[in-house]
Amino acid sequence: MRLKLAIGAIALAAGLAAGPAQAQKSADTLRIVFRDAVTNIDPYYNQLRTGLVLAHQGWDTLVYRDPDTFGTKPLLATSWKIIDDKTIEFELRRGVKFHNGDAFSADDVVYTLNLVSSPEGKIATPSNANWIEKAEKLDDYKVRVTLRRPTPAAIEFFSLVIPIYPKAYREKVGADAYAKAPVGAGPYKITKVDAGSVNFERFDGYYADSPKGKPAISKLAVRFVPDAATEMTELLAGRTDFIWNFNPDQFDQINAMPTLQAMRQESMRVGFISPDAGGRSGADNPWTKVKVRQALFHAIDREQIAKQLVQGGSRVPPAPCFPTQFGCDADAAVKYGYDPAKAKQLLAEAGYPNGFDTELVTYVLPQWTASVQSYLNAVGIRAKISQLQVQAVIQKNQKGESPINMGSWGSYSINDVSAIMPVYFGGGLDDYARDPEVQALVEKGGNTTDVAVRKAAYSQAIKLATERALWVPLHTYVTTYGLNKQLDFKTYADELPRFWLTKWK
Repeated sequence: MRLKLAIGAIALAAGLAAGPAQAQKSADTLRIVFRDAVTNIDPYYNQLRTGLVLAHQGWDTLVYRDPDTFGTKPLLATSWKIIDDKTIEFELRRGVKFHNGDAFSADDVVYTLNLVSSPEGKIATPSNANWIEKAEKLDDYKVRVTLRRPTPAAIEFFSLVIPIYPKAYREKVGADAYAKAPVGAGPYKITKVDAGSVNFERFDGYYADSPKGKPAISKLAVRFVPDAATEMTELLAGRTDFIWNFNPDQFDQINAMPTLQAMRQESMRVGFISPDAGGRSGADNPWTKVKVRQALFHAIDREQIAKQLVQGGSRVPPAPCFPTQFGCDADAAVKYGYDPAKAKQLLAEAGYPNGFDTELVTYVLPQWTASVQSYLNAVGIRAKISQLQVQAVIQKNQKGESPINMGSWGSYSINDVSAIMPVYFGGGLDDYARDPEVQALVEKGGNTTDVAVRKAAYSQAIKLATERALWVPLHTYVTTYGLNKQLDFKTYADELPRFWLTKWK
């Protein structure tokens, strides 16, 4: 009976939404709601997927990766040349304007790369740029980039996570003011930033031969809400045209609504649990014991979570990476099946026959977190859930305060393990493994262009990381999208909504 009433309420809300939705089409404004609030819109100073999505609307990178083929095309750079293992030269596009009218040139590229690659830059994900040693201006439209080490995925990084600043403007206003009134060179310009929203307008001065093309919709109105329930309410009430990553259980109900459509697409995002193997949250932490961590693997029915909760073709990755990424050697991974009895046995052998209490820190959908909690409780691991906003979880994790944390990583959609393994095994703030041997192997795999050496190093790192149960890959993510039915929107495997390609039907 309750289910029927809920569906009826959804149907009524969707019916009432038709008027407001039509009005937004007339106003040519795409209303977008996210529940992952971006506290700093500057793309280098947040780790959120939401931040990356917004960055690609308002900023351009040197290189464009075609979302259909994953091939690379010119963007702010018209061409590039690999001089040697540690040198790349870029020819830059002429005639490009930033949103404030400043002309784009080599000065902007050199300023950006030298800033974000230095320790003083203090960007949110250092591994995205710390492989760059320096950038030099050869002339007004030519730049040489020297790398600290051979970086096989360099062009992918340049295409996805290295947007270009306007040097003169950012130096004039400073970093804090820039984050409040940012300027880029992308298809949309940002017209307002506050704690709860970001507004964009189509940039009429955007260069005509960009592979992104000029946006079809003139305005984007982005708002942030605190949780998934509010997000869904906004969609059903007709107050937004786009949400994503909602509970898959609601997929068919949304698709049945006359004014709405639901879509889904597997992405490169991996859901995981990271236990505090390195003892950052306390030396007496049970998670420092390998048998306790192995028990964690056996305690959770990951296949069931992927099939029943995530749905849509979700898979359980055997290794700590996305299956298609270069170096993600599934054969090297030690396999763990769902076996609660084995989990209890391992806990007893580790000195915890009656289990123990712990804290599970997460921003993941509450339904998924509750499932993991139930599996852990069944073997004696009594996990108290700290359900927080994404940014709060990141801050807590990076301070070393999480006994176990449950989250996800999308590798910034880079199809190479150098975009995930250094984050969780490279000794940085997100590394709870703190395993010197694995760290050295990950570094070795990222410091050469020799394919055989890279594969061997990453395979050995995966073997040790799984053998020591340092990081538990739970499932791949299948992104769910809830949309106004009047939108012509295409999903992509790289988990980057391209609102500049979205149109009204």
